[in-house]
Amino acid sequence: MDAARRYLLLGLRLGRHVDGLVDAYYGPSELREQADSEPVLEPTALVEEADDLLGRLDDGWLRDQVRGLRTYAGVLAGEALSYSDEVDGCYGVRPGPPEEDAYAAAHERLDELLPGEGSLVERREAWRKSQLVPREKLIPVLADVVAELRARTSPVVALPEGEDLALEEVQDEPWWAFNYYLGDLRSRVVVNVDVPTTSDNLIELAAHEVYPGHHTEHAVKEQLLIRDRGLVEEAIQLVPTPQAILSEGIAETGRDVVLDEEGEAAAVAILRRHGLEYDERTPAVREASRALRRIGLDAALLIHEQGASAEEAEAYLQRWSLSTPEQAKQNVRFVTDPTWRAYVITYSAGGDLVRAYTAGDPARFRRLLTEQVRVGELAAAVR
Repeated sequence: MDAARRYLLLGLRLGRHVDGLVDAYYGPSELREQADSEPVLEPTALVEEADDLLGRLDDGWLRDQVRGLRTYAGVLAGEALSYSDEVDGCYGVRPGPPEEDAYAAAHERLDELLPGEGSLVERREAWRKSQLVPREKLIPVLADVVAELRARTSPVVALPEGEDLALEEVQDEPWWAFNYYLGDLRSRVVVNVDVPTTSDNLIELAAHEVYPGHHTEHAVKEQLLIRDRGLVEEAIQLVPTPQAILSEGIAETGRDVVLDEEGEAAAVAILRRHGLEYDERTPAVREASRALRRIGLDAALLIHEQGASAEEAEAYLQRWSLSTPEQAKQNVRFVTDPTWRAYVITYSAGGDLVRAYTAGDPARFRRLLTEQVRVGELAAAVR
């Protein structure tokens, strides 16, 4: 069996241990059938398989992926790894220390933007509530925003003929929204209605999960890399691999690439056409809040490396990310979930790496959507 197929099988076997570890699979059906029909392999056996495969691979994208799976298999096998080592081994990026000076500066800017009575947390939450999308409007408005973003993504990257998606509601999940890529150029995009969503969040969600984010990347790569070039290793999306850093980086930065001033105005016009509020301060609030994006990683480090309790991590989140108690609890649920605990770094680190690498250049962004780009290459390009 060649290395690419061995990698797919390793990922499928590992996925039988942790629900959701295989984000998507649309590769050879016989490999899935093999993984599903055999006894669940012990993590130590998967470590041995990963080590053997690593020894046969040259330095490159596929080896980076297998290293991520080897690290995760080792964690399941009980190897003594610090949380930072686990994150580094899976994603090729090591967590840095908290950036509390940057958080404090963000608080000062938000304090200027949202004046009034009460604490900053109270004022920010009151402002957010004034912008919330009623549940019954969530999917209809999202559908219209997605259509607008699709039209503005097409000039950046050619979308494959036949790509399509469905939008649905879900409840009781540790995340806000999710793209289930189904293969055959199709996605199922779901939104957790338990998480309050503002009108600006809705534009962010559409860009992140659909155009030019996850759906776009997966559909374009399925066409160009799998169908056209036969790179079958692209037919699986695995949570604990460097591929996730790139995917989340694309999703975190795509809005800035495809929506210029005119595009933002068009998206806002859709919101208002549906009767939704959109405060003119929103872009400034969004920019000021960007520094707070990595605080979830800080909470994970507190719990997994410093032994903090969930309550202590929630208090930290409430202080620095200006979360309500309910939001902090949801965030801690995410960073303590077995599938997602290390994944939290992909949002902040992925966004930072891709933003610095592309610098707003559509051609560089297009490359990330169409090629196998290594995390190490992104890091080297921005040093």
